Amino acid sequence: MRIFTKKLPHPDLPAEEKAQLLQNSEYQERMVESTFLYLTLDLPTAPLYKDEKEQLIIPQVPLFSILAKFNGSTEKEYKTYKENFLKRFQLTRLPPYLIFCIKRFTKNNFFVEKNPTIVNFPITNVDLREYLSEEVQAAHSHTTYDLIANIVHDGKPSEGSYSIHVLHHGTGKWYELQDLQVTDILPQMITLSEAYIQIWKRREEDETNQQGA
Repeated sequence: MRIFTKKLPHPDLPAEEKAQLLQNSEYQERMVESTFLYLTLDLPTAPLYKDEKEQLIIPQVPLFSILAKFNGSTEKEYKTYKENFLKRFQLTRLPPYLIFCIKRFTKNNFFVEKNPTIVNFPITNVDLREYLSEEVQAAHSHTTYDLIANIVHDGKPSEGSYSIHVLHHGTGKWYELQDLQVTDILPQMITLSEAYIQIWKRREEDETNQQGA
């Protein structure tokens, strides 16, 4: 992927000084190309408080909304101890398999907090062509992915448990695995889970033809 980084002046500086600093080369946007093992998807902040009528409402977000982080134009601010940066990301190559890590856990000096937001996603036909830079789109004849594994975390951060949804390629059936227990699961139930890590497989020519048939 391409990573574009722009250093930001300190927010407490006077406007004139900020404008002057932005003219310096240190504050100009820079681009580097990097390989990646997985893509981290950021969830919107969950509501801190709920009234009595909203106690049972769980926040939801579409998968494509959090994938927008990698469209090449969405900017996100990153803060370090001393400096702040704006970053944006753009994919330049799509691998045979993609791993999504949905950032549910936030750790500070005192505790680990979990974001319960549900990600709404289809389990097939996720096309990532629009997240590629324009000049490399033509080099990718296959940009559609199907979900093949979904790792879920249930419960509180310190007391919860993990389970895995796995697609059996030969039969097209989904199974839920937890420890040594294996049970059938309907595909529509997978999309209701608190997905944490997902593995997606790119469709190739023969698989595309089979889907069409």
